Amino acid sequence: MAKLYFNYSAMNAGKSTILLQSSYNYHERGMRTLLLKPAIDTRDCAHGNIVSRIGLTAEADLFTPETNLEKHIHKAHVANPINCVLLDEAQFLTEDQVWQLSRVADEMRLPIMCYGLRTDFKGKLFPGSAALLAIADVIKEIKTLCWCGRKATMTLRVSKTGAAVTRGAQVEIGGNDRYVSLCRQHWVAKETRPVTS
Repeated sequence: MAKLYFNYSAMNAGKSTILLQSSYNYHERGMRTLLLKPAIDTRDCAHGNIVSRIGLTAEADLFTPETNLEKHIHKAHVANPINCVLLDEAQFLTEDQVWQLSRVADEMRLPIMCYGLRTDFKGKLFPGSAALLAIADVIKEIKTLCWCGRKATMTLRVSKTGAAVTRGAQVEIGGNDRYVSLCRQHWVAKETRPVTS
């Protein structure tokens, strides 16, 4: 039975790298994958690609909150059969889109592997992540580290000077220049790096 997977973590855990490695594994065995990413993610100069921090890249179909992913996947599958759907930045899914993905897994019997953040910089669930945590068949944490060496479970937005940002819109696209991964203790304290005396 195909399943809906949610692989989540804080920033800088290698989610996109793992996604691209999974796609490569399918291709190596003669199978085809469909890669998806939200159009809102404009960090990379190659906008239609999933790009990992270590330099791996692959072309992806872009979607918006209005995209019916069930129809999009069905159309792609009819045109050229696919064996797995891999979706990056899953936190930007709508609740309806998560249900659409669950129907693809259940009715089309295609595994759906979603990768994304669990919470925003304020410690609040993203709508897509909340829906995935509620209905995904398999939920897996991808671990990364805080500057102190403990497991980082939170993401904090930072200013250009590295100071904690505690206000603002839930979504502000950025990478290492705008976000750091922290353990809960340092996230609460807003300590983005070791305190020097």
